[in-house]
Amino acid sequence: RLTGQQQEINSLMQRKSAVDEENARLKNEFGNLNRKFKDKSRELKDTEECARKKEEQNRLVIKSLEEENKGLNICCADLLSGLEKLRKQEAQWKREKSDNDAIIKNLETDLAEKREQIKSLHSMCSNLLSQVAMKQEELFQKDCDVVRAK
Repeated sequence: RLTGQQQEINSLMQRKSAVDEENARLKNEFGNLNRKFKDKSRELKDTEECARKKEEQNRLVIKSLEEENKGLNICCADLLSGLEKLRKQEAQWKREKSDNDAIIKNLETDLAEKREQIKSLHSMCSNLLSQVAMKQEELFQKDCDVVRAK
């Protein structure tokens, strides 16, 4: 009976030894897994922190771009307003130029007519001067005839 109990004790000791080894292996594996978990947790935390910082950076960039866009929109509106004013001014100047061109054309036409009148008047003056000269000559001749007759 003793040997049977001894065998059972040996068997239990072997099982205990095997269980202790398994337990040690599992503890070791648990420690490794726990370290890996902590590493991955730290990595996840770092990644989340990095993502949060990137998100914040992106928010700031977006805000900055929105502000810049707002400024550019105001600038564009001002430029469009200025362009519209310049177009109206250009249209006004074109109307004024057209009116001035019409006035100049009328003045040129009047000038041409006046030149023709002046030519005509010069011609009449020449004719009248010629007639005056002939009349003076006749008058001189008559004066001479009157003197001779006296």
